[in-house]
Amino acid sequence: MGPMTQARSRRLGRVLITGSVIAMLVFLRGARRRPWLLPLGLVVAPLALLGTWAGYTLATMDWDDPADYPPAADAPALSPRVGGSV
Repeated sequence: MGPMTQARSRRLGRVLITGSVIAMLVFLRGARRRPWLLPLGLVVAPLALLGTWAGYTLATMDWDDPADYPPAADAPALSPRVGGSV
């Protein structure tokens, strides 16, 4: 297993999206047959949404030309904390 590349990031993102959608569909199919599983949806649905969001972020992230790098030359420098040690 080598370093993370943009291609691997996109592949991992697609896998996460696919897995999250499949997990939600399997849950919905099971909940339709066994209605007592519906309260479990309060856990399954947010986890599926989180997996889909993380997958989308990985699949669409642009490593080659990020919008916020390099920082602008006229951007204010970060000041050190006042009154405390770093």
